[in-house]
Amino acid sequence: MALPAEFHDIAERVNNWGRWGADDEIGTLNLVTDEVVRRAVAEVRTGRRVPLALPLREDGVQTGMIPGRVNPLHTMVQINQEIFGPGTVACSDDTVTMGLQAATHWDALPHVSHSGRIYNGRPAATVTAHGGAEFSGIEKAPYVVSRGVLLDVARARGVDRLEGGHAVTPEDLEAAEELAGTRVRAGDIVLVRTGQMRVYLAGDRQAYAHPSPGLSVRTPEWFHARDVAAVANDTLTFEVFPPEIEDLWLPVHALHLVEMGMMQGQNWNLEKLSTACGQEKRYAFLLCATPEPFVGGTGTPVAPVAVL
Repeated sequence: MALPAEFHDIAERVNNWGRWGADDEIGTLNLVTDEVVRRAVAEVRTGRRVPLALPLREDGVQTGMIPGRVNPLHTMVQINQEIFGPGTVACSDDTVTMGLQAATHWDALPHVSHSGRIYNGRPAATVTAHGGAEFSGIEKAPYVVSRGVLLDVARARGVDRLEGGHAVTPEDLEAAEELAGTRVRAGDIVLVRTGQMRVYLAGDRQAYAHPSPGLSVRTPEWFHARDVAAVANDTLTFEVFPPEIEDLWLPVHALHLVEMGMMQGQNWNLEKLSTACGQEKRYAFLLCATPEPFVGGTGTPVAPVAVL
């Protein structure tokens, strides 16, 4: 089924193709300038560090809904092996099999396509079985360090968790921005808390997956207007699920990754960060969230840290 006119109208308004040149492969990460990073470092006051990643485990967040996106399977390949002979130093080594988008992760720009195109108008066919993403693979984003801002939508609405199926709107984002006491500015990385992670942490990954709150198709224009560098949240699907517009699946993915060239992150654990920000009464911090540089990867696990 063809994408509706409503989608194409939004796509035209947020499109960044050619904004940083025809050869650009990193999109809105261009907004993270040296000056932006210097301002981000100035947000550190106490040095309090808050980890935002889920543990990589076999009984992780993936339910099998997406074929091949398997939770991490960890295997020991040698245990205390004296590889240089008896009496020498012994080594233990491991291997892991997992989907790159299995747990806390970034989506790279070619993670989705629409109308046969990925970011900057390149053909979707440049993503191949053997080479992965020829353009804008996750390795093209060698560092992601900027000012992070937590938009705690759940707290701003006075609840621990948004209801499943709640579509986070620009009005929700602005209410959370008011709670945060700071304005989202160019080059920021925005973390949107819905509280949905509480469901997974309580042991119910099926309910965590569906139904889920998430970003509305109206929010990409808000992020575009603020020149946000990247967005992550605490849900499996990132956008509201089931979709707010019948039969329009993953429109926010397509608008962010394809049209805007803006990375997005899923399954970020924002619970401890919400507590820390509430205690310190400030919601801006230095965020370090550099991707693992899998060449040609359309996503990657990440272990982000917020430094307050």
